[in-house]
Amino acid sequence: MSVWIDRLLRDGRVERGVLLEADATGTVVTETAGAPRPHGALALDLAVPGLGDAHSHAFHRALRGRTHESGSFWTWRQAMYRAAGRLDPDLYRAFATAVFSEMVASGWTAVGEFHYVHHRPDGTPYPDHDMELAVADAADAAGIRLVLLDTCYLAGGIGRPLAPEQARFGDGDAARWLDRWHALREALEGRSPLVTLGAAIHSVRAVPREAIHRIAGELPDDVPLHVHLSEQPAENEESLAAHGMTPTAVLAAEGALSDRLSVVHATHLTAQDIRLLGGARAHAVFCPTTEADLGDGIGPATELADAGVRLAVGSDQNAVVDPLLELRGLEAGERLRSLRRGRLAPEALWRIGSEGGYGALGLAAPGRVGGPLDLIELDDRSPRTAGSLPEQTVLTATAADVRRTVVGGSVRVVRPEDNAAALADAIHRIFEEEAA
Repeated sequence: MSVWIDRLLRDGRVERGVLLEADATGTVVTETAGAPRPHGALALDLAVPGLGDAHSHAFHRALRGRTHESGSFWTWRQAMYRAAGRLDPDLYRAFATAVFSEMVASGWTAVGEFHYVHHRPDGTPYPDHDMELAVADAADAAGIRLVLLDTCYLAGGIGRPLAPEQARFGDGDAARWLDRWHALREALEGRSPLVTLGAAIHSVRAVPREAIHRIAGELPDDVPLHVHLSEQPAENEESLAAHGMTPTAVLAAEGALSDRLSVVHATHLTAQDIRLLGGARAHAVFCPTTEADLGDGIGPATELADAGVRLAVGSDQNAVVDPLLELRGLEAGERLRSLRRGRLAPEALWRIGSEGGYGALGLAAPGRVGGPLDLIELDDRSPRTAGSLPEQTVLTATAADVRRTVVGGSVRVVRPEDNAAALADAIHRIFEEEAA
């Protein structure tokens, strides 16, 4: 398969007439600059390498437009638990397909799904990884590249058991989670070329220290590992009270801090936390639209980058599904914190969205030899982007300016009206059952 791009925006500059050719797996094998458009090749006007959503909870999409009136992160979390309690494999397959399709239409080409709704609501297992396979099937149907971040979730807080509404998230202990993870890896083998398996520790408050230590030591080295980190001040306070150290320091003490680790949110960090994360060359995944919606705060993105941490963005609760708004929100947060413009240059923002997101998911950089043939085509002549320099469209465009999304060399087509109906139907089913 071949894709010819009239204008490829990459590494901060526009390259003209770039021909990318991929093998049967959708991996770029050759690149030719200044090439005429060959007969039969897919032709794109202005394109950028694919954008990786490094942190998503697909089912949180059900809460969009239903939880914004008041409250805090903690009151929002109770509504999230109620939605999680209504899911079954068939409903989740349909719902996640619609959410992933919304992502594709918006310009996300890959997603890391931070998945912990493993079992039946009472905690008893499904027979054959039914919930996990539902998510994998949804990604395959939507045509998005998925890294399923199967999540260990063992406690309701430091030293506290899971609450009844959390029962379906837990596996009892790290050994049983690891056993299920390895079995899931076998179940996913060969199921879809778009789907791979990663792993996650939910948080320091939801996974005991000894379990963190075991997972960090026994998980295969080539597997990306993610964790929620210091999203709320209460998380830090609980960790300091129980362990005498911050969540970042706990991860370091238990051997989890490494270059394969992605810390999500990283909002409330100490200077020492930043040094530890930078020394490990970890990834930090910011989710600006969610962090704003939940009132989490603004994390120290530039301090982390200066320390050596690699940045990425994600959609998290999917109250907003728009990679360009996440990237713009990252820079906006930096401007609000510092009272200065241009903290993260447009070139850096594109790199964070593309290589940063893919790297956090353990994937090769898209749109380059050796990486997947994942691209998005942008309209730089819309009412939002007209007159923009191409490289600065990251600060003017939105998902409405995504013309086509290419994953593995194939255009992924989403009919917005059909997808909106599918989303509405699934959300209605969730809340109809809750009302009943």
